[in-house]
Amino acid sequence: MRAAILTLSDKGARGERVDESGPALAAWLAEKGVCTVQAEVIPDDFGQIVAVLGAWADADKADLILTTGGTGVSPRDVTPEATMKVVERLIPGIGELMRLKSLEKTPMASLSRAVAGVRGQTLIINLPGSPKGALENLEAVWPVIGHAVEKIRGDEGDCGGRFSH
Repeated sequence: MRAAILTLSDKGARGERVDESGPALAAWLAEKGVCTVQAEVIPDDFGQIVAVLGAWADADKADLILTTGGTGVSPRDVTPEATMKVVERLIPGIGELMRLKSLEKTPMASLSRAVAGVRGQTLIINLPGSPKGALENLEAVWPVIGHAVEKIRGDEGDCGGRFSH
C-alpha cells in the first residue's frame, strides 16, 4: 500500500512549528509495511487543501491519503469541508469509529469533525493534528483500511467471512 500525508498547519507552513504528526504517521505506517510516497505541510487554507488532495488523488499517487490537522472547531479548521469538496463518496463509519474510540480517552473527541471518503481509487482520511491523536485515530480504524483500499481499487471478492468472531 502507498500512502501520502498532508499536514495542515499555518505555523508549520510558515516554518514556525516543526511538523511532528506527519513524521510520526510515516514511521507508524512504515512499521506496518506501508510506503509513504509523499508528505507535505501546507496552511489551513480551503483552496490549497482542495487543490492538493484533488491533485494527489487524481494522479493516483497513493492508495491512502491521510490529513493531519484542521479537524476541530476553530475558525481556521477547514479540513473536513475541503475533504468533502474533493471526495466523490463519503465513508461516515470511519469518522464515527475514530470518535467512538477517542471518546474512551477524552470528551474532547466529541469536537472532532474528521471525515473520510473516496476520490477515484484513493481513500482519504482526516486525522487530528497532534501526533498522539493522529496515531490513536489511525490505530482505531486500521483494521478496516486494508479491506477498504482493496475494495476501492476494484477487488470483487466476497466480504463475508473475512472476519471471524
